[in-house]
Amino acid sequence: MSNRININRPAPPPYPANQAYSGVGSGVNAGAGSSSFKSGSFDASDESPIEKLRVFANKLEDRIDVLSQPLRPHLPAIGRFLIVVTFLEDAWRIITQWGDQIWYLQKHRHFPWGISHVFLLVNILTMIVASGAIVSRRYTEFAVGGLLGVVVIQGFGYGLIFDLNFFLRNLSVIGGLIMVFSDSITSRNRGFAGIPSLSENDKRKYFQLVGRVLLIFLFIGFMLQGEWTFVRALVSVVGLAACGMIAVGFKTKWSGAFLVILLSIFNVFINNWWSVHSHHPQRDFLKYDFFQTLSIVGGLLLLVNMGPGGLSVDEKKKIY
Repeated sequence: MSNRININRPAPPPYPANQAYSGVGSGVNAGAGSSSFKSGSFDASDESPIEKLRVFANKLEDRIDVLSQPLRPHLPAIGRFLIVVTFLEDAWRIITQWGDQIWYLQKHRHFPWGISHVFLLVNILTMIVASGAIVSRRYTEFAVGGLLGVVVIQGFGYGLIFDLNFFLRNLSVIGGLIMVFSDSITSRNRGFAGIPSLSENDKRKYFQLVGRVLLIFLFIGFMLQGEWTFVRALVSVVGLAACGMIAVGFKTKWSGAFLVILLSIFNVFINNWWSVHSHHPQRDFLKYDFFQTLSIVGGLLLLVNMGPGGLSVDEKKKIY
């Protein structure tokens, strides 16, 4: 932000070998039923390719769930830390580049002397305190509100609110913060007796819906930037499919885990700010993109851990 400034469903049972088909409900008309099917002519190998793929995916998902059990208890803590790491890095950047930040705000954004200092101090304190509260799971609602305020005021303060890349990336960061907020919601009811209100579970599923939809905007920004190559087009198509699955809540944990791996690889090889000279202007931009991508990966990890919530295809499948 401130650094943007350049200074299982089981397989169906096999049909009995001696079962006869009349053609009704078997996809064959009644007249052709006796001639097309004979006793013992249908077995499990005649399943459709889609059904076979579904069975294989369910078995693979169960296997991955078993293998990932040791890591699962630590996913919430890892996700929370990654979400706030961009704010911690931004606070450190403002401290170490204090003079440059003051000069830019006064020279280019026309902040009066004193107001620029207060603006930076408020940002630093809010980001450090709120990030610590989120990691320690204390006063999470207030901490999320504080960091949301930082995103908004920095967008206006630095004049980046209408920058498309900044806008899409920060929508994803906001999605990660909303996932943190939904994770903090418990089943207790804070409403007053006699006053109709949404239960905490209802609130949580709405926040999860908004959070998971906002998380995918980073990938949309990735698609709109850079030169198109065959590899980029292939990654964009596959990633967009995963984003669509997350948005509707279908196989959300799978698609979320896939985006975590994809964005992590992309982040290391594309946003490798450590390989750029310390005085090169591109270094700050790469560093900004690197830590923001880490924050969005943290939001996806929370999504993988919590699931898509009640407003999703995955949850509806459990009901019906």
